[in-house]
Amino acid sequence: MRSKGADLAWGLLFGMIFGFLLHKGGATSYDVILGQLLLADFTVLKIMLSAVVVGAIGIHLLQGWGRVVLSPKRGSWGKNAVGGLIFGVGFALLGYCPGTIAGAIGAGRLDALVGGLPGILLGSWLFAVVYPRVKDGLLRKGAFPKATLPELLRLPRWAVIGLLSPAIALLLTLIERAGL
Repeated sequence: MRSKGADLAWGLLFGMIFGFLLHKGGATSYDVILGQLLLADFTVLKIMLSAVVVGAIGIHLLQGWGRVVLSPKRGSWGKNAVGGLIFGVGFALLGYCPGTIAGAIGAGRLDALVGGLPGILLGSWLFAVVYPRVKDGLLRKGAFPKATLPELLRLPRWAVIGLLSPAIALLLTLIERAGL
C-alpha cells in the first residue's frame, strides 16, 4: 500500500531534480528565455522537447509498474485561452514560467522570489475567485475529447512513444545543426 507522505516525498524529490536540471540547462536565465522569445536561442525548446521524451517514457513505465494512474481531464479551447492568458501575462511581465520561477528561486534569483512567487500566488488566487463564474461557461467552450494521444490515434502507448521519440530526437538534431 502506498502512503501519501511517500508520494509527496517522491514528488518533492523529482521536483527538485527538475528544477536543478532547468537551472543547469539555462532555462532559469532571463537572457536565455528572452532569446527563445526572440527566436534567437532555442535552449528552452530543446529542454522542453527532451523533457517530453523523458517524461513520456518515465510516466508510462511508472504506470506499467502500477505506481501511477493516469486520469486525463477534458480540455477545451476556453480553458487553453484562459490558462494561456494568465500564463502569458505572468511570463511577459517577469520572463519566467512557474517551473523556471521555482528553479530561479532555488538558484537565489531575487527577481523570481520577489516578483515570481507573489505572481504565482496572486494568479492562483485570482483564478480561484473567477473560476466559479466561468467554469460552466467560458471554460467549457470548444471541448476536446477526454482522451490521450494514443487513444486518439488508436495505437498502443509505447507505439506512440516509439514514433514520437525518434521524431523529437531528429528535430533536436536539426535545431542543433542549425546552431540554434
